[in-house]
Amino acid sequence: MNANFFNQIAQLDFTGNLQLTITKGTENNLIVTVLLNNEQCGDSAKNLIPPLTFNATPQEFDEGFFEQITAPIKTISGVMVDMEAFMKQMEIVKLHSEAEKQKAEKLKKEKEAKDKKYKDGMAEADELEKEGKFREAWIKVPDISEFPEKADEIRKRKSSLSAKFATPDLFVTM
Repeated sequence: MNANFFNQIAQLDFTGNLQLTITKGTENNLIVTVLLNNEQCGDSAKNLIPPLTFNATPQEFDEGFFEQITAPIKTISGVMVDMEAFMKQMEIVKLHSEAEKQKAEKLKKEKEAKDKKYKDGMAEADELEKEGKFREAWIKVPDISEFPEKADEIRKRKSSLSAKFATPDLFVTM
């Protein structure tokens, strides 16, 4: 007896484990259940795909079994592969989203720290100016290179303080 059953199985286009269950039915019929399982697919929805079930005589199976399962097996296999690809892509999106959130949070904290440093420097300069320590106040005004976006404000503040501790002009009349 020579059968080409396994050659035909090998020609099926599928990814995963093809499980066949053959049970004797009534009146010389066979009940064949075909289930494709792809362990690589992480989506639990794959468990909702029902098995293919056939009830026929052995002769009917010999004549048309593979024609009946070829298209559904190919479709089911493709769906599971697509589901896994989708799950992997969603993980990448989730990680990327989390990374973007962390990056935005880090930038926000850095900006807040920089703003605080600027405000603290200006507050120290204000306190020293109130005490009449204009040179020390001038030194405490933040550096333009650290805060280029506030360059005009810093220049005005330093000019204002410089004017208060400048050396007297010999030619100014009192």
